[in-house]
Amino acid sequence: MKYISILRGINVSGQKKIIMGDLKSLYQDLGFQNVLTYIQSGNVIFEVGESKIPELKENIENAIQKKYKFHVPVEIRTNSELSKVINNCPFGLVNLAENGTKVLLTFLSSVPSKSNVSELLKHVKSPDELAVSGKEVYLFCPGGYGKSKLSNSFMEKKLGVEATTRNWKSIHKLFELSS
Repeated sequence: MKYISILRGINVSGQKKIIMGDLKSLYQDLGFQNVLTYIQSGNVIFEVGESKIPELKENIENAIQKKYKFHVPVEIRTNSELSKVINNCPFGLVNLAENGTKVLLTFLSSVPSKSNVSELLKHVKSPDELAVSGKEVYLFCPGGYGKSKLSNSFMEKKLGVEATTRNWKSIHKLFELSS
């Protein structure tokens, strides 16, 4: 079965540096097949016999901790889960050329509480838009993600769960590569 793992916070501003070739080797050492990395931010597509996602997540996080001596949260989704995420985008069909970096998806480690979601929604200011659906947060930042208050760290604090964010272009590429 194919899985997509999304690592949080590697290779950002020189922090938690992991070379993608080394990451690919680490996944292969874990027994995963057809390992493919996409860009430097820690996106890895791999195949393994049907497994429980929490166990895969734990195995990958432990292997990274052992090899690199730092913790990296990992989110894992299947291709069908990614398909549903794309098809359920509350902003409709997104023009990738025009808004592929302005629409983002934040992967959450668990479903946040309703009260935490309500608290987060209080901080959404126009023109930004945000929608929470299960373990994903859809974000539209027409002025650019870098100018939005709704950063990954901010969402983690407000929602009380680990999170990692990718732009819509990357989401589509990960879906394409895992198909």
